[in-house]
Amino acid sequence: MRHREIKELHNIMPINNVASVMRQGILCLKRAKRLEHTSVALDVIQKRRADRHVPDGRTLHAFADLYFNARNPMMYRRRNKHNQLCVLRIDPSVLELPGVVVTDGNASSDYTYFGNVAQGLRRVDKELVFAENWTDSDEIVGYNKKRAKCAEVLIPEKVKPEYIVGAYVSGVRGQRSLEETGFALPITTNAHIFFVD
Repeated sequence: MRHREIKELHNIMPINNVASVMRQGILCLKRAKRLEHTSVALDVIQKRRADRHVPDGRTLHAFADLYFNARNPMMYRRRNKHNQLCVLRIDPSVLELPGVVVTDGNASSDYTYFGNVAQGLRRVDKELVFAENWTDSDEIVGYNKKRAKCAEVLIPEKVKPEYIVGAYVSGVRGQRSLEETGFALPITTNAHIFFVD
């Protein structure tokens, strides 16, 4: 994937957390644990992420994680909660921050590559990240498609609020809930991202 092709990055966020996020940013899990918040993460995945290290030795929990495409297996598993979720749209200039790590798939996978922005983007398969689905009749190929669909951008500590440029919601109910948090940036309805169209 080329840097110039990236129009935005995504963060799947419970709407309940948005007011706090707009004050403090999208926090890494180590920081977020200190605050009352709603999580959409699966416990089994978070345990794996707690033990997974990037090349400089820090664990994944020291990074705020973003996706290239929020329409991915994590969102699919949470599609029944679509009215409670939004996708925060992040300015791709976060890629220029120091210490950013790019993965070519889900960061919790043993088969995922970690690199700096230039190295990582070369490994991200744009066709797989933006494919309509990740299923395959071959189990191993299907696993790799699923892993690649969740390629990540890892930002040390937090994504500051000024990098948030808008949000997607699944419909009217989500939009109303997000507006009630005081969110003043553009809100776009896109049911497709949430697997509810």
